[in-house]
Amino acid sequence: MPLPLYSGPIIDSHLHLFDPRRPQGIPWPEPGNRLYAAHLPADYRAVASAHNVIGAIAVEASPWRDDNRWLLETLRNTPGMLGFVGNLDPREASFAADLDALAKEPLFLGLRYGNLWDRDLLLDQTRPGFIDGLRQLAACGRSLDSANPNPRLIKGLLHLSDALPQLRIVVDHLPNTQVPAGEETAYHADLLRLAERPNVFAKLAEIPQLGPHGLITDTAFYNDRLAVLWEAFGEDRCFFGSDWPNSDHLADFATTLSLVKSCMADKPEAVQAKFFVHNAVRIYTPTPAHGDL
Repeated sequence: MPLPLYSGPIIDSHLHLFDPRRPQGIPWPEPGNRLYAAHLPADYRAVASAHNVIGAIAVEASPWRDDNRWLLETLRNTPGMLGFVGNLDPREASFAADLDALAKEPLFLGLRYGNLWDRDLLLDQTRPGFIDGLRQLAACGRSLDSANPNPRLIKGLLHLSDALPQLRIVVDHLPNTQVPAGEETAYHADLLRLAERPNVFAKLAEIPQLGPHGLITDTAFYNDRLAVLWEAFGEDRCFFGSDWPNSDHLADFATTLSLVKSCMADKPEAVQAKFFVHNAVRIYTPTPAHGDL
């Protein structure tokens, strides 16, 4: 007999907003991509409101400096939008001033930096000013998201956590990590080492996968990979993100959410509530600056 699915409130910690109708356009998605259309808070509410989603966090979909301000203004005074994870480059001379301006905004929850937008976290953190920039991020109480997960990114996050143990790090899309053949053992060793750090968290977005016959709906397919992450990070450091609308490449919002709920159905209700709502609030809530950083 199937287990009952979680029916409580949800905070979606990972969605993307963009509007190609802007005069300057957008860097992603590109024309021809099925997502190349406006995806704004009202569009998200249209698909999510029926599923007891009480709040959502937008994550950057652009490396352009000015798009931090666009995200801020798009979310400002928008019910249900709790904040955003922006995009600044610590290697840029303007980083400190840009971050200081964003840090004054309660909707600003952190930055994302990883192996995307032609960046390389493992290499870039050796550049002058990079670690100092992220020390400033930690000092203003915000977190760092990363993407997209592969062995090199995990190794880069290990080095970064060694340099800045006070920085809260959110590893995005871990269930969909791409590990080349022959690198599995080293990857899992690094992942377990990373999970030992109490300030590192696992955002379990991009859980659904496609098989030869379309979306894989058998939860047994996902159990082993999710069990490894759950055991490594624990019930207080794993949390939910839909990856809407990028997830539409695999399944619509309702199907994605139902599949994730099915994968979590064997856990106690209180643990599911942590995963779907409470952990995201705690992890992304800005903390006061500390002078000893």
